[in-house]
Amino acid sequence: MLARELRHLTGVATHVNDRIRSRPRYDPVTNAAASQRSQPVTAPEFLFDSAANLAGMLRRRDLSAVELMEATLAQIERVNPAVNAIVTLLPERAIAGARAADAAIASGAALGPLHGLPVAHKETNLAAGIRSTAGSRIYADRIPTESTLIVERLQNGGAIAIGKSNAPEFGAGSHTFNEVFGVTRNPHQPAVSCGGSSGGAAVALATGMHAVADGSDLGGSLRNPAGWNNVVGFRPSPGLIPNYPDAGAWFTMPVTGPMGRTVEDIALQLTAIAGEDRRAPISLPVDPASFAQPLERDLRGLRVAFSADLGGLPVDPRVAEVIAAQRDVFVALGCDVDDAAPDFSDADEAFQAYRAWDFEANLGPLMETHGHLMKQSVIWNIMEGRALTGPQLGRAEQARTRTYDRARRFFERYDVLICPVSQVPPFPVETEYPTEIDGVPMESYIAWMRSCSRVTVTESPAISVPAGFTRDGLPTGLQIVGPHHADFFLLQVAYAYQQATGHWKTRPAVTR
Repeated sequence: MLARELRHLTGVATHVNDRIRSRPRYDPVTNAAASQRSQPVTAPEFLFDSAANLAGMLRRRDLSAVELMEATLAQIERVNPAVNAIVTLLPERAIAGARAADAAIASGAALGPLHGLPVAHKETNLAAGIRSTAGSRIYADRIPTESTLIVERLQNGGAIAIGKSNAPEFGAGSHTFNEVFGVTRNPHQPAVSCGGSSGGAAVALATGMHAVADGSDLGGSLRNPAGWNNVVGFRPSPGLIPNYPDAGAWFTMPVTGPMGRTVEDIALQLTAIAGEDRRAPISLPVDPASFAQPLERDLRGLRVAFSADLGGLPVDPRVAEVIAAQRDVFVALGCDVDDAAPDFSDADEAFQAYRAWDFEANLGPLMETHGHLMKQSVIWNIMEGRALTGPQLGRAEQARTRTYDRARRFFERYDVLICPVSQVPPFPVETEYPTEIDGVPMESYIAWMRSCSRVTVTESPAISVPAGFTRDGLPTGLQIVGPHHADFFLLQVAYAYQQATGHWKTRPAVTR
């Protein structure tokens, strides 16, 4: 089924690419219309620059929005058939938006912080007027009239929608495949998974197919694909970026958040997408402009808790080797580093119960009418929710409270926690999920991601930053976790680590 859908997508991409070829191209160096040609031999360097730098180039008119968009569409034409990250592409809309962006710059109008930057919205996030299937055959033809709030804010901030990026069905699982669009492949090694659920977004960032990205995260869906694609994914404190529309408006575990090539790109997006919204009752009254402050920070004396296994989780030796080497980076930055981790003894119970409850509440009625179109892991999670009792949910809420309280006390002793993003490196795309880690069996399709899901229960902000590669060349992410509501501080720590390492500059194999 996946192979058939991938062949179908390639056919769709060919049709779209024919439409792209029919338009005149703009040479990114001479700023002049170039003669029509099949495709450039190499991508311009600016496609791999940070969004923060690109935004500055656009404002200074060193680069036009049309030039950036034309180069972006050409890169999608060149690379996307190999990875299948962009699943809906709207080139005419994208070029029209770029022309409008250039006109606004020329007029001297007030500009949003993301003005002129291309974005493909995550398939599970609604985008008004753009096909949004959630990776499900049930919604294969859905075109919503309302956008998810993060999508709305990105566009209000000046980002130009070019289409949608792939995600697993209903965002379930950290491996991006579905029966509508097929599988998305890792650009560093296309035979392995790109992670998920924001997998298409991460791949498109890594390969220069968009400049900024939106995602979502319940059990690691921003962090895991960022780590596996050598980009940055940020899970904010709940409420920093409000969830709307949302049938469970008081539920704090699912969040939306940004992805970028650098930590600066995360901060830039937060200046457009953070802050209160009265439609979301848990939203935080934060000034988005606060994220425009300098990210530079002296880390000397920072109290760092380092845990290569997050307190005893099984970790693949290849991942453990990469993570262990990062301890020296923080020592070199002047941090006081201890081996320590919070007590997560109640986190798994809380996460599994509330995830099941959330799946049943949101997808249970749909299963009744369209269960034959759902993948089995989604049905399993819904049925787990239906089996829950009132006392079980009561105990889960108490377990969640204990986990939060232990983390709160832990961060009175330490400033940040350093740990792996994922317990395994990217696995073959034919595998739905790992069934064991370092000899330890995994009992479900979500059990292998406890390095992220346990952090979710603490309510802490967490960021995945590139940590380098395993000996067999697979990207690995470092997870930095901070105290509840310490989001900007966490970005500063991540920025210092990024500047000390520079891992984000390594490009994927498919772009070389």
